[in-house]
Amino acid sequence: MTDDALKTLFHPFEAGLLEAPGRRALFLGARAGFRLQRQMDLDLTTVQGFRPDVLGLEKAGIAVVPREEGQGYDLALVLLGRHRGQNEAWLREAFGRTREGGLVVAAGGKTEGADSLRKRFEGVLEPRGHMPKHHGVVFWFERPPDADLAASPFMTAPTPERIDGRFLAAPGMFSHDRIDPASKLLAGNLPAAIKGRVADFGAGWGYLATEILKRADGIAALDLYEADWDSLEAAKANLATAAGNVPLGLHWRDLLQEPVARQYDLIVMNPPFHQGRAAEPAIGQGMIRAASAALKPGGRLLMVANRGMPYEPVLAACFAATGETCRDDRFKVLWAKR
Repeated sequence: MTDDALKTLFHPFEAGLLEAPGRRALFLGARAGFRLQRQMDLDLTTVQGFRPDVLGLEKAGIAVVPREEGQGYDLALVLLGRHRGQNEAWLREAFGRTREGGLVVAAGGKTEGADSLRKRFEGVLEPRGHMPKHHGVVFWFERPPDADLAASPFMTAPTPERIDGRFLAAPGMFSHDRIDPASKLLAGNLPAAIKGRVADFGAGWGYLATEILKRADGIAALDLYEADWDSLEAAKANLATAAGNVPLGLHWRDLLQEPVARQYDLIVMNPPFHQGRAAEPAIGQGMIRAASAALKPGGRLLMVANRGMPYEPVLAACFAATGETCRDDRFKVLWAKR
């Protein structure tokens, strides 16, 4: 998603087509790069759970929270992303937190499904207006009375299903509906015995951490590092009974920007290889460097990656010894020793 989506979202206000029906405003999925016009004198609460975007907002001087609990907003803004289920959840939240007669405005890129999402409301919660702009579409609603809102099928959230009968996850999280096959390959190649202080970089909703805890006899502590707030909260719930006596640390961090303070005997990771549609090996390469800096002398890194990702050169540059444990037709498991 580019900054075009932000421009699309604020265009109706800048063009004089809309004005806020009060000062209290909520912005779900907020990202840095927006500016409020003078006429938009808002008491704005920005909500964002993805740590890199949080750091961008904070750098721009914008206060941000990962989750909001307030009600009765006059205006709710929703910046749509690539995940349909997450977009629908944000819109349900926007309606739920806005007062009757308030304004709900949503925008996103056409190629990311924003227009098809808008069409889902026709004849249900009818948008008051919409318009295309900056390769996207923006649409808006007058928040209906509580009874009408409650009667809308859209406001009934799907019942979450546990993955493999065990794990809670939600749309917008990585591999939210199944165990990721790359993580499963790595889990099957973990050492039979794990000792010392261990970290899971990019822990998601906790699958690999759960597999690590099955080998918990020698583990002094297990720390989970994750950039997505909701995924980390899901991991906390998923590990509640699995941890036993192992101390758990939950760290909401962007490992490419925020240093790790502790030192570890073992780090495992399945690094993301894209944030948009194109592959971005720099993410995994940066996480490898972060892992090298966070390992004790003699400490080990175990990671899984798509077969085509060029991680071996940066592993060789950052570690004393490296190698490959195994591979299948899609993924490879790599190791490195500090």
